[in-house]
Amino acid sequence: MTATMTPTRRRSHLTKGQLPKYAPWAVLGVALVLGAALINLIGFNAFGWGIFTAVLFTVGLVAWSGAVEGARKAKDKLATCLVVGSFLIAVLPLVSVIWTALVNGIPGLLTPGFLGTSMNGVTGAADNRAVENGTKVLGGVYHALIGTVQITAVATIISVPVGLLTSVYLVEYGNDRPLAKAITFFVDVMTGIPSIVAGLFAAAFFFLVMGPGTKTGAVAAVALSVLMIPVVVRSSEEMLKIVPNELREAAYALGVRKWRTILKVVIPTAISGIASGVTLAIARVIGETAPILVTAGFATAINNNVFGGWMASLPTFIYTQILNPTSPSNPGPSDQRAWGAALVLIILVMLLNLIARLIASIFAPKKGR
Repeated sequence: MTATMTPTRRRSHLTKGQLPKYAPWAVLGVALVLGAALINLIGFNAFGWGIFTAVLFTVGLVAWSGAVEGARKAKDKLATCLVVGSFLIAVLPLVSVIWTALVNGIPGLLTPGFLGTSMNGVTGAADNRAVENGTKVLGGVYHALIGTVQITAVATIISVPVGLLTSVYLVEYGNDRPLAKAITFFVDVMTGIPSIVAGLFAAAFFFLVMGPGTKTGAVAAVALSVLMIPVVVRSSEEMLKIVPNELREAAYALGVRKWRTILKVVIPTAISGIASGVTLAIARVIGETAPILVTAGFATAINNNVFGGWMASLPTFIYTQILNPTSPSNPGPSDQRAWGAALVLIILVMLLNLIARLIASIFAPKKGR
């Protein structure tokens, strides 16, 4: 009899003063029911239900924990609820944006020819026929997709070398010199300038160089590079700073020159963070609308020459389709194209992140002996 009772007594002693494992789920169930009842008193909506449920869950779990486990465990439960709640609040807008873009953008993205045709020749009459007869919506984003890729590529080619070399100077050669302090100050100022100011700067600069009315993809790329360079400088600078000085000293002890140490030791060690910073810079500018409208205009036909003629991009395509529908009396097809283009833009940003991770994994220093 004693042998059979000992394990039970030991388990009850070890679990004494602890909430049961089902406690969070029980509190959640009660919070869901009470939250629904309270929100019904003022008019049911999903957002309010979630808020009431979260508050009731936190209060209930913390109170139960305080009564059973004591004040210390109750404070721990409260901190956990606050951290998890903050995480959910931060993730909720992202999930909402992605869900909205998927729901509204998939019909446009799956339309035959959406990615392979432009808006050249598409009129309001075609949209009216599509609405009245239920036929396929004509027109696509091929011209805007080509413009976005070309403009962003040229801006990246301009920004990455300038930004990376600037960060190398600040970290490796600056040493709190007046020039380094001045560069840091102006980079901080450039980080906060509105995007339209960058577009006006590029338009004014090319107005003086090439004459009035100069609008090309290259001008837009210069405007975007003004926005990209500060992000590349700041992110690359921080990544270069965290490279251990021991690696530099080891290379210097072997007689390696400073420039070669930077090229072969410092940059490869920080390449993962640098690639992430470049991706953030590209994502920062790929969705800009105002500077491209000012510097590249808007086109409905395909333009493969980034140095000549007006050029469309995905942000300007979305903007014009929403603001000026092809058929004002039937804006549905224009809305479908705009949401499809928005989904394509989100997919591009995700692909950029994947490419950055791939580059970082390829060029990162190999681990091992």
